[in-house]
Amino acid sequence: MFLLAVACGGGSAPQENVPVVTVTAQRWSFSPDTIALQKGVAVDLELTSNDVHHGFNLPDFNVRADVAPGMTVAVRITPDRAGTFLFHCDYYCGSGHEGMSGQIVVQ
Repeated sequence: MFLLAVACGGGSAPQENVPVVTVTAQRWSFSPDTIALQKGVAVDLELTSNDVHHGFNLPDFNVRADVAPGMTVAVRITPDRAGTFLFHCDYYCGSGHEGMSGQIVVQ
């Protein structure tokens, strides 16, 4: 599990230093598979693959990305509600693909 603790300040100043969480896809899992975030705090997810082409799909936040081996893809999310939200690989990567998932826990 990866825990991202970010202090929330008052005001609406633009965020210059957005935290980065590296997510690695590898047959047949994501690492980390659980990411804890805070509501209203932007984070960049840097997605990489160690082996084959994977997909990253976080439907509750309309986030989808192709994750090709040897490349890094960055997606920014700002969770607007608390809860547990599932993400999964949506690009068939071989036997075991159907269990390749994780969760984002927003507090």
